[in-house]
Amino acid sequence: MKSETVDTLLSLNQRFYEQFAGAFAQTRRRIQDGVRRALGMLPDEGAWVDVGCGSGALAQAWIRAGRASRYLGLDFSAELLAEARKQVGANERVKFRVANMGDEHWADGLEKGAFRGALAFAALHHVPSAALRLRVLRQVRDLLGPDGWFVHSEWQFQHSPKLMARRLDWERVGLSETDLEPGDTLLDWRFALPGQAEQVGLRYVHLFSREELAELAAQSGFAISETYESDGDGGRLGLYQVWRAAG
Repeated sequence: MKSETVDTLLSLNQRFYEQFAGAFAQTRRRIQDGVRRALGMLPDEGAWVDVGCGSGALAQAWIRAGRASRYLGLDFSAELLAEARKQVGANERVKFRVANMGDEHWADGLEKGAFRGALAFAALHHVPSAALRLRVLRQVRDLLGPDGWFVHSEWQFQHSPKLMARRLDWERVGLSETDLEPGDTLLDWRFALPGQAEQVGLRYVHLFSREELAELAAQSGFAISETYESDGDGGRLGLYQVWRAAG
């Protein structure tokens, strides 16, 4: 994928979250069932980094679970992080900071090998291009100690006729199919507050296959230890995987 296309897709998603941060946060007050399952299996020790933490729903669940381990939430949206800090309040074990996976230096300032594990729920599918995803995953691997955990989920919107009906032509954002990679999708997002007109935004989403994830794991220094589906009608809208640091 050309760098210009990558920049266009990153900017598209950044504009979405800048414009709709408040409304989007209202739709993410609770963690998904698959995230709750993942939270129950994580060892409660050391420090954990949540890449793409959004408005802090997982951070709140982390506190409610009484976990002693430390939590650092990263997100590129200052608006969503402001909401996260508001919801969490003062807590010495939970911190947030701005970091954009599209930026080559997003992990600067984080000590390599210092984290027991990393989390990325519904975040990697917003990272455009196979090359950029691989770079991000290698950076995540560098943050983990021996046998570190990486637990993540990807949207499987192909299982929802409603979401599939929201796919749009790339011409809407000045791109063509030849600019993109297999699985790249432009989706609209709709939200309406009581008494207000419906709001519509556009987002870039990549649809992962299990084969693609297996290749990325091997290339970035991980071994897949568990895979499961969860969330949404039918329990198949999220594909969850647990990776362990290898080598």
